[in-house]
Amino acid sequence: MKPTLFNKSQVAIAVSVVLTTGLLIPLQAQETTSEQAQEAKVEIIQVKGIRGSLARSMDVKREASGVVDAISAEEMGKFPDTNLAESLQRITGVSVSRANGEGSQITVRGFGPEFNLITLNGRQMAGTGFSRSFNFENLSSEGVSALEVYKTARADVPTGGLGATVNIVTAKPLQNPGERYSFMAKGLHDSSNKAGDDVTPEFAGIYSNTFMDERFGVTANFSFHRRDFQRQSANVRSWQLNPSLSVDESDIVDGRPVDANGAVIPRFWAPDANGDLQPVTAAFFPQEISFARDDIQRERTNGQVTFQFAATDNVILTLDHTISNAVTGNNSLSWGVWNGSFGGNANAYELDENGTAIYYNSSGDDGSFTGFRETGEVDSKATGFNVAWAFSDALSFNFDAHTSKTTTDNGMDKGLGAQARVILGSAALSSKEYLFRDGDVPGYSIKWQNGSNELSPNEIGSNFSIFTRTPGESEVTQYQFGGEWLPELGYGLVGVSFGAAYTEQSLSGSGGSNNANAPGFNNGTFAEIFPDSMFTRVDLSNFLDEFSFGSAGVSPGYAYTFNIDEAITRQLAALTEDVLGSDAYEIGTFDSFPVNRIEEETVSLYVSTAWEFEVKGYYVDVNLGLRYEETDIVSPAKSRVPEYVYWAGGSEWLTQFASGGEFVEVDFTGNYDLLLPMLDLKVDITDDWVGRFSAGKTITRPNLGQMLGNLSLTPSPKIGSRSGSRGNPNLKPFQSTNLDISLEYYYAEASYAAIGLFWKDVDDWIDNSNSLVTTTFEGLHDVYQGQRWNNAVAAIEARGEQATDGAIYNEIVANGVGLGENNRVLPDPNTDPLIVWTINSPENAGARRVNGLEFAVQHLFGDSGFGTGINATLVDGDVEYDNFVLMNQAVLPGLSNSANWQLFYEKHGWSIKLTAAWRDEYLAGTGQPDTTDSPPNYAEEFLQWDLSVNYSINDNLTVFFEGINLTNETERNFGRFERQFLSAAQYGPRYAIGVRYAMGN
Repeated sequence: MKPTLFNKSQVAIAVSVVLTTGLLIPLQAQETTSEQAQEAKVEIIQVKGIRGSLARSMDVKREASGVVDAISAEEMGKFPDTNLAESLQRITGVSVSRANGEGSQITVRGFGPEFNLITLNGRQMAGTGFSRSFNFENLSSEGVSALEVYKTARADVPTGGLGATVNIVTAKPLQNPGERYSFMAKGLHDSSNKAGDDVTPEFAGIYSNTFMDERFGVTANFSFHRRDFQRQSANVRSWQLNPSLSVDESDIVDGRPVDANGAVIPRFWAPDANGDLQPVTAAFFPQEISFARDDIQRERTNGQVTFQFAATDNVILTLDHTISNAVTGNNSLSWGVWNGSFGGNANAYELDENGTAIYYNSSGDDGSFTGFRETGEVDSKATGFNVAWAFSDALSFNFDAHTSKTTTDNGMDKGLGAQARVILGSAALSSKEYLFRDGDVPGYSIKWQNGSNELSPNEIGSNFSIFTRTPGESEVTQYQFGGEWLPELGYGLVGVSFGAAYTEQSLSGSGGSNNANAPGFNNGTFAEIFPDSMFTRVDLSNFLDEFSFGSAGVSPGYAYTFNIDEAITRQLAALTEDVLGSDAYEIGTFDSFPVNRIEEETVSLYVSTAWEFEVKGYYVDVNLGLRYEETDIVSPAKSRVPEYVYWAGGSEWLTQFASGGEFVEVDFTGNYDLLLPMLDLKVDITDDWVGRFSAGKTITRPNLGQMLGNLSLTPSPKIGSRSGSRGNPNLKPFQSTNLDISLEYYYAEASYAAIGLFWKDVDDWIDNSNSLVTTTFEGLHDVYQGQRWNNAVAAIEARGEQATDGAIYNEIVANGVGLGENNRVLPDPNTDPLIVWTINSPENAGARRVNGLEFAVQHLFGDSGFGTGINATLVDGDVEYDNFVLMNQAVLPGLSNSANWQLFYEKHGWSIKLTAAWRDEYLAGTGQPDTTDSPPNYAEEFLQWDLSVNYSINDNLTVFFEGINLTNETERNFGRFERQFLSAAQYGPRYAIGVRYAMGN
């Protein structure tokens, strides 16, 4: 007869009950009392290293109910990868998105970070920013014993993971009694580094011990990591659809297909006034192009301490505290040109077959050099308490309480107390060109009024500066109660688990941006306040050398860097109130910005039943469960009161908010309740073959930022981007009905093959497709195309001159009508129309479908020491972006095929592993700045190769080498078509050499 998984002793029940109520630690990781631990030492031989990790992970997958994958630590203090996200991508169906060249967030089965719930020991953690997503880059791997990925519905786990629920399991002292410790130190060399240290430190340690006849235990771990590196990048802010251009036909090269009459064929679709799609033509122009060189220093500190006490043979108490702190400093230089005014500024252009500008010549606006500095901090703390009580051989209870808090602040610069963007440059240009006929990255050229293509230091003046601070706080308080009953009723019922939970989550954020010397060049450049010695010319001949710039090369081939502190100090001293009045150069304060807040309370109940049957000689396990949840949302919203919008000249339009700090304050509320059933079937077809079927409902709650009730209008409403947003507290969650079928073959030690199919039908899809509205607000008038604007255009063209934005501004100023301080062009309620704003508010709309296939093979080549693993995921659905439809679309960012491969050798003291992670081209997101049609942002396919080499000098001491991104893979993003370049970045390979010392593993 098949042995039941629910045949437990009373003490085993006491410790395993810790795992209920959503605490997802697998059965083999349960703690034991001292007596059982001594028996375990005799009966269990723990296999360490890669082989042991793969074997334990395979066991979790085989024994689990539903579709579960796991990664286990190779030994205490040593996880397969230094970054948890990089480790997770080894799992079938999991791919990562990267930040600064490191794995940061995960996509599971095509569902991005916001669709995956991350728990720590079964507890929901506070997210980062206005998000529920957890950034793995902020958590060290040294204290982690396992990662579990639950891809199918579970009644007994916290909800929120429509893609998957990922549980991070940390070490517990009673789990492995006795004294054990591991310490690691290494030096990291990032080949991209230019300004920081060539070698930066990383060290970590974990210590575990038990006392009092192994009834009391403590585990503590810590880690510190520092990385200095440089990011080189190119960027186009956005692509503007069909801007109004005044260009002679002789200066246009149009590569779009034409009909027999020479008219451009309408290949695109756009909604008419009734929302019906109509065929249209389209042309796309880059709003600007810029390049950047960011010198970044990142420090991460993690720590956790866990106390456990077996008060009796039936009661175990656990107390733990976790901290994580990540500080990132960025000192950056960027340079570029602004094209976005369009209109009469345009001189000539060339379009390719898709209507994308591959050449654009224009006048007006400016060329600038920007210094950027920011120190940001993400600080997280979590404290939890757990009581596990084995009431009897058949009944056990568990109570768990925890609180988790994450604070973020980008204003941690000790000198400024804010993020600083200092923009210097000149508007003294004759023309500028955007060039992208060939190569990977576009370039630009400038013809200055000095007769050359290079600006002299003495011509560089003050444009404006932006100082920003946006602190935020996310907090989760959660109480979970659960129980497990092991009945002896017959009929195949072998276990019943039940529980309730209360979760309170709150998120708040405040702050914003202050513009210093906002009118910029229109009040004079003030170049005289900057000595030539402040600027250093930078040769760019080796810039972005992993990309091709085409025949134009790096254009332009120079930039100027400057000391940000000196530039700020000189402007504070010279651009005072006596000179500029209310536009005086000031950093300003951030206390007057509104605090946005959202509070969410969820009460949940669940019951889950386990059954075992023998059907015609086949053993069948059934898990049948139901979860009920009720959620209430409150969003006390404060909105800044806009007074008017004025034109500061050039491309700068600014919203003037009430100076007295007046706010409109309203409480918005929402609520919903859900029933989430689930069913798992597992059939042992033979001793080696396992078949599975799972059905159930899962949810992902709306992004917290989407539910903020306040109205927010852009503070910089440039022409074509008069936009705003409003949250919706009444949003319902994404609700997915899921089906999974899989077949698994376990044919040898740590060796298996598996294939699975999955289907997800998602209702209450949240998108902005049907909620983008245009509206006006009383009192907010538009200088653009008002009477004074139109009169200025007519006068300029009558003189035979080009009606650029600069010329129009100067004409209005010369007429002296409706001007404010520093020649601001103020709106005239009598002659200017109301501004038409485009307001975005998310809504639940329609349904979407995703399906896919997963395949994995893991094989050890006998006793040779060699092994390999490969997995692949193919996904499809009706959630892809249609590049030829010019409107917001309900899509699923992150949907992509992916594959992972590893080859390793482990024998004679050597442990060598080569890994490759591939992700196909995918939609990274929608929406670009200053656009209203939510255009796409695609990421090119990515393949990263990593290598680790470990050599054990003896049983305790290991030396190792790590190589990350060995082939220097780069990142590149684009819009609707590949020629609609958006960004490119390169970082360089990283190498580390280190040593690890362990005892008691």
